[in-house]
Amino acid sequence: MESPALVRHVSLADFRNYEHLEVELGPGISSFVGANGQGKTNLIEAVVYLSTLSSHRVATDAPLIRHGAERALVRADVHRDDRSLQIEVEITAGRANKARINKSPVPRTREILGILRTVVFAPEDLALVKGDPSERRRFLDDLLVQRLPRLAGTRGDYDRVLKQRNALLKSAGAARRSNPDEVARTLEVWDDQVAALGAELTVARCDLVERLRPRVASAYAELIDSGETVGLTYATSVEGLPTNDVTAAKEALLAGMIDRRREELDRGVTLVGPHRDDLLLALGPVPVKGYASHGESWSAALALRLASYDLLTEESAAPVLVLDDVFAELDASRRAHLAERVASAPQVLITAAVAEDVPAALTGTRYDVTNGEVERHG
Repeated sequence: MESPALVRHVSLADFRNYEHLEVELGPGISSFVGANGQGKTNLIEAVVYLSTLSSHRVATDAPLIRHGAERALVRADVHRDDRSLQIEVEITAGRANKARINKSPVPRTREILGILRTVVFAPEDLALVKGDPSERRRFLDDLLVQRLPRLAGTRGDYDRVLKQRNALLKSAGAARRSNPDEVARTLEVWDDQVAALGAELTVARCDLVERLRPRVASAYAELIDSGETVGLTYATSVEGLPTNDVTAAKEALLAGMIDRRREELDRGVTLVGPHRDDLLLALGPVPVKGYASHGESWSAALALRLASYDLLTEESAAPVLVLDDVFAELDASRRAHLAERVASAPQVLITAAVAEDVPAALTGTRYDVTNGEVERHG
């Protein structure tokens, strides 16, 4: 098993509220304490961004750039054993981002994926249970990319061809009456690409769900001693779609597109593919969404994150754990369990509004965050 990668230094320029920041980090536990709006979550958001090339708080990159600036820079020194790598992303609004490894440009930003891995616990996690299917799809895809960085290319290519196919469907409404054969031929080209990329993504997600299922059930049982277990089911947009064979999955997606061709043309949108799938969570026979209590919902969300951490640790090496203002959201029992669970992790980054929100079991190095300034406490 590999040794874990640890963040030893973070540099920010024009990222969120930071005009400029340099902060040294060590192994073990680091807590960033400050009132809301001071920048503590922005700091750990930057670390997460370097591991997934996305924020755990917003869907686009534009809010990450400090108001009035043209671009933001996020850089970290990552150490594993005696090896050190510097990874860097330059975020530019409306243009392609640029990445560097050890100050050397790389052709694609996704080439930095896999160097640093993180698992984030945050108040937004409740959306994994109560939110739209897009929240759960994003959860799966972000974890997939950390396990298998090459799938970032598949995910990006799928989003690109899906957007182009949707554009064609929107413009094909009138054309199908005057020239239906031409519309059909053009759609077939995009059908094949959407199905091929969609099949690869679907099969990878289903494999991930199979690996997560026992770990989620175990983590939930630790959090709630009720005898109930959380079940995971991956629901596809095509009934009976083969989930362990990419070729068969592609054929099923193609057949699904043909079956719903008229409806897709009427609505101007692609109705078949992994962008329409969902991860279903259930407590026994009852869906978590809409039926679980607030405490049960929080426990299910925490179980998903704990299972992610366990899976990444068992398959390769422990990721950096990021606990973003999460303890204030938990009752005493869940707070104590989470603290006990993560106390021995190689590196933990915590944010809290007040020092008292950080459990005693997670005493480590404290940093005070005030108006975009970070200072080591004591």
